[in-house]
Amino acid sequence: MFKQEPSILAGVTTRWLSVDEQRAWRAYLRASRLLGDALEAQLQRDSGMPHAYYEILVRLSEAPERSLRMTELAGRTGSSRSRLSHAVARLEDRGWVRRASCPSDRRGQLAVLTDDGFAALEEAAPGHVERVRAALLDPLTPAQVDQLRRISDRIADALEAELVELDDRDRPVMRS
Repeated sequence: MFKQEPSILAGVTTRWLSVDEQRAWRAYLRASRLLGDALEAQLQRDSGMPHAYYEILVRLSEAPERSLRMTELAGRTGSSRSRLSHAVARLEDRGWVRRASCPSDRRGQLAVLTDDGFAALEEAAPGHVERVRAALLDPLTPAQVDQLRRISDRIADALEAELVELDDRDRPVMRS
């Protein structure tokens, strides 16, 4: 375990975690990893798709005309443009997504959910929702579910305020 006293490294004082903060941090990491692993395993086993592909299909299914610009889809899924492009290519191979030219911007591309993709999502969703419920929601009381939502929103809001976007070379640049 690291020293608990404040230290100065390159002019920055380290605010070490208290024992309770360390416990909370490690519990969050453990729960997050196990939840991610459980959801990934369920989707792979039951639907033959990684969670990242499921997320793409969900985002497209919720969009008007089941279509989003690739850059917007990357942002909504938290993917780099190159990672999203690779995933969309795999989804195209399965016939679940197709690319189309963006009518408002000749350089832009749209990802469009096909009928087969929507059917794959409809088939995968019940098992996925049940796994989310069993792994995350069922162990909690209704008050704890509300606390989880509020805590998660608070963390996400703080992180989004510091959002770093990726430029064309996938290097982080600060958003203005």
